[in-house]
Amino acid sequence: MKRIFILLLVITGVYIIFNQSFQFNWFGAGITDGQAAISKNIKVIKVDAGSVSTEIIPEDRPDLKTVYNGKQKLTVTEKGNMVVVTLKKKWFNGFNFLSFSEKNKLKIYLPKDYDRSMVIDIGSGSLSFSGASKNTPMKLEELSIDIGSGNIHLKNLDVKNFTHEGSSGNVSIDTLTTKTGSFDFSSGNLNIKHYKGALEVDLSSGRLKVQLDELTDFVKIDVSSGMVDLDLPDDADFTLNGEADSGFITNDFPLTSNGGSKKQIHGTHGTGKHKIDLDVSSGIIRIF
Repeated sequence: MKRIFILLLVITGVYIIFNQSFQFNWFGAGITDGQAAISKNIKVIKVDAGSVSTEIIPEDRPDLKTVYNGKQKLTVTEKGNMVVVTLKKKWFNGFNFLSFSEKNKLKIYLPKDYDRSMVIDIGSGSLSFSGASKNTPMKLEELSIDIGSGNIHLKNLDVKNFTHEGSSGNVSIDTLTTKTGSFDFSSGNLNIKHYKGALEVDLSSGRLKVQLDELTDFVKIDVSSGMVDLDLPDDADFTLNGEADSGFITNDFPLTSNGGSKKQIHGTHGTGKHKIDLDVSSGIIRIF
């Protein structure tokens, strides 16, 4: 009787394994997709992805479409005035020997005329998001990005309110126009060029390079440890207040009412219309 009971358990286990092998995708990552209508009632598109390579592609279409190649579970749902794209690990992926070398890739195609808000949360991976061109950027009311670690490439965006939080990695931004821009970065490299708008950066450690096409609002940069290159237009009108606890600040602009030293620098250039506050605990700030 005991042997029969053990045999039944073995048969049941084998049946479960073979019956679920297709569901758990033992022999390779699968390609899945999802869609959601983007009506005027949709105010927010939220992307919640794990360790994936994510590409957001604006194009001439009425809906949102996702294409995912990987082992996680993709869902696209509409919740009130929000469309949510989510990737979550399946509770069991089996022994997916053939997919270990494949990268998880998520592509999100959205209407190029969508102009409301986007919230993007990526644990560890990469993000690429570009508008059509510098003259025809992707326009949004709000863009919020939270990434644990990885690489971000943004290009040709016009965003009223932009926020970015990251633990580590590399951020590259080419052509961003915003009313308010905020960056909170723990460590890594932040390279911004062709920027226009208010700018606030909090960098714990690493390297910051930022080039402004036009100074239209305040600039505030706080660096705990690292190097900052601030490239301003020659005709910028600003009032500068810079302090360095350990390190120094260099400035290529002629300033009136200049005061301080390499560790403290104060003065105005042009009309002094816009305020620039720089604070570095340890490192170097260069203004040119």
